[in-house]
Amino acid sequence: MIDSHCHLADEVFESELDEVIARAKAARVEGALCILAAEDDGEGRRAVKVAAAWSAVRFAVGVHPHQAKVGESRPGHADALVRERARATAAVAIGEIGLDYHYDFSPREVQRDVFVEQLATARALSLPVIIHTREADDDTFAVLSAEGRGVGGVFHCFTGGVDRARKALDLGFHLSLAGIVTFPKATDLHEVAGFVPDDRLLVETDSPFLAPVPHRGKRNEPAFVSHVVDAVAKKRGTLPSQLAALTTRNFLELFARTAVTPR
Repeated sequence: MIDSHCHLADEVFESELDEVIARAKAARVEGALCILAAEDDGEGRRAVKVAAAWSAVRFAVGVHPHQAKVGESRPGHADALVRERARATAAVAIGEIGLDYHYDFSPREVQRDVFVEQLATARALSLPVIIHTREADDDTFAVLSAEGRGVGGVFHCFTGGVDRARKALDLGFHLSLAGIVTFPKATDLHEVAGFVPDDRLLVETDSPFLAPVPHRGKRNEPAFVSHVVDAVAKKRGTLPSQLAALTTRNFLELFARTAVTPR
């Protein structure tokens, strides 16, 4: 199985990176997609250590909506940041990018502008995108419909219901389910777990956040993606081994596009 979205270059993993990776391998996690913040030099340095410690890790680079303000009054700045970090890490995707109206750490208009800018970057580099959307569904779908032509990718940590899932699928996107699907009260997401077509489904941890049951409330890590696989397999009436093989195949196909060439 593959953890399709984690933050292994986060500073919380730095002191025990080898142990975290060893636990992932022991849980039969074959690889992971590590998400990097394009503007964070610290993450960039730690990404070098992640790559050296686990050769099966791939990288995605983007300006998160929380940090979209780095591009305020500086058209093209997000594009430049993303391209530079993408080259340095041989990135296979642009992300996570999108809109977050829950915290509004960056002005909404700026979030939208930077989102559009990075969709153009992904199109120019022929890479898929990783979408973050929180309390911003209408604008997220509007931007993707107007500016995302020719760009595919995944809605990461999907938390909506079937109607929202159908909209994302109709735009050609994959859906990635995280630890929330293991929560007993996440009934809408349980329905989605059984609804997503076989060829559009991914699994993730979003670690160090959102640890699944039975680790809820603790720091998350890639090894715990096995619990997500178990929960989704149960909702789909299939074996965890079959679900793991299916989502691994989907991951490899989605992110098999040519990576950005390092310098």
